[in-house]
Amino acid sequence: MSGAFPQASQIEELTSGLASSFKKSTVVSAPFTGAKLHDLPLSSAQDVEEAASRARMAQLVWQNSSFSTRKKILLKAHDLILKRREELLDFVQSETGKTRGQAFEEVFQSASVARYYALTTRRVLGSHFRRSAIPTVLRARVNYQPKGLIGVVTPWNYPLSLAAMDVIPALAAGNAVLQKADNQGALSVLALRKTLLDAGLPEHLWEIVTGDGAEVGNAVNDAANYICFTGSTATGTAVGIRAATALRGASLELGGKNPLIVLDDVNVKKAAHSAVYACFSSMGQLCVSIERIYVLRPVAEEFSAEFAKLTSELRQGAQFDYSTDVGSLTLPSQLKRVQEHVDDAIRKGATLLAGGKPRPDLGPLFFEPTVLTGVSSNMACSGNETFGPVVAITAVDSVEEAVIAANDSEFGLNASIFSGSVSRARRIASMLRTGSVNINEGYRASFSTVSAPMGGMKASGLGKRNGPEGLLRFADSQTIANSTGLLTLPSTGKEWSKLSGLMVLLLRSLRFLHRK
Repeated sequence: MSGAFPQASQIEELTSGLASSFKKSTVVSAPFTGAKLHDLPLSSAQDVEEAASRARMAQLVWQNSSFSTRKKILLKAHDLILKRREELLDFVQSETGKTRGQAFEEVFQSASVARYYALTTRRVLGSHFRRSAIPTVLRARVNYQPKGLIGVVTPWNYPLSLAAMDVIPALAAGNAVLQKADNQGALSVLALRKTLLDAGLPEHLWEIVTGDGAEVGNAVNDAANYICFTGSTATGTAVGIRAATALRGASLELGGKNPLIVLDDVNVKKAAHSAVYACFSSMGQLCVSIERIYVLRPVAEEFSAEFAKLTSELRQGAQFDYSTDVGSLTLPSQLKRVQEHVDDAIRKGATLLAGGKPRPDLGPLFFEPTVLTGVSSNMACSGNETFGPVVAITAVDSVEEAVIAANDSEFGLNASIFSGSVSRARRIASMLRTGSVNINEGYRASFSTVSAPMGGMKASGLGKRNGPEGLLRFADSQTIANSTGLLTLPSTGKEWSKLSGLMVLLLRSLRFLHRK
């Protein structure tokens, strides 16, 4: 089914939901054409303050809502996301320049997150008994309280799914959300918000602002009880420091320079086919996208040739249907960075196997998916995140060399291993210092598993999203314990003298019975 750029009436309806009394706006351009997509109203620090106040008022009621009420809303949201998928795909493609298939990943992920937390929140955050030190004499249980107002700052590259993975669990845990959406992805985020409102979410429980990161982003950080940030390591570090000075918790998903290891027991054609998608989905503008490939030498020549061939055959275009394999870069700054990395590598001796050129005949921000070999440490694309359709292939002589090279990075977000033996790949996966490892897949195996935690090691971030871990970050645990009255605990020296021996016997008995 084919789509199109959003209509002016659709845009006007969505942007009316922005927290913006500011009299300024900015032009958002369509990556496919470079033409104006719409004028986006901008928010001010005052708008952030007022939006935070509205959200906090709404949260006072929401935190007392039942798990079943939240479940009903999130399941309805799941169904509406699927029902409105074509409209959501249009928004994502219009703002990001993705293919329709790669935009569908975002719709799929958003629906999956809504369903998962609808069905999981009660089990994770419901009140639980814990075994006390003196069974039957003392009892304890743990309750969870929502943190209050959650600040969420999301980038332009995956506007739907990155919003859903932070916003939906925050709401499921009983919080309100104040989100700064990137200007380039605001329409997609607003469309997702409207879907949840239509599913029954209270209007002011999820407030959205736009604008300058230094002013509006910092204001969101300061207004929140907890902050979620997705973006560059440099900016994320500043966000984390600002939160830490106020003893405010933060989860940060930051940069990556993700490696893929190809072992010598692979089906080369199959591995190359999967690896191409791992590198060039969303034109490489994905935090978990592959930018480095290390291939064991026995299959390196065959793999490199097949990978370059398949890359050259990718269909690139600006269609609102499923007829293309790769789309456009999203921003002029992305095109500039990609061109600089490629030019620098070639100037310093790298070999170009495929791509390497912009495609202005297709649109202003199109660039050919690019494959390089002979990349050395003095090249900009070697250790720095390109965040674009550029990958370097390197032949290695052993698994040990591949692991050392894969780990030789300040980043540790995602990695992949392609092998004919899953058990062999699992053994190697345990040696990689990354938050996720995909076997015979680039990123989708872990990315789509919303029941498992996602996050980075080293400079790739702090904290986890998805899974129970992604929910627990939005709640404070509270232990409530009581005495049953069956036995009075000792207070005086005389009482301790009588009962200490009994307590030692209790501890030894519990140890013998392997009881906690």
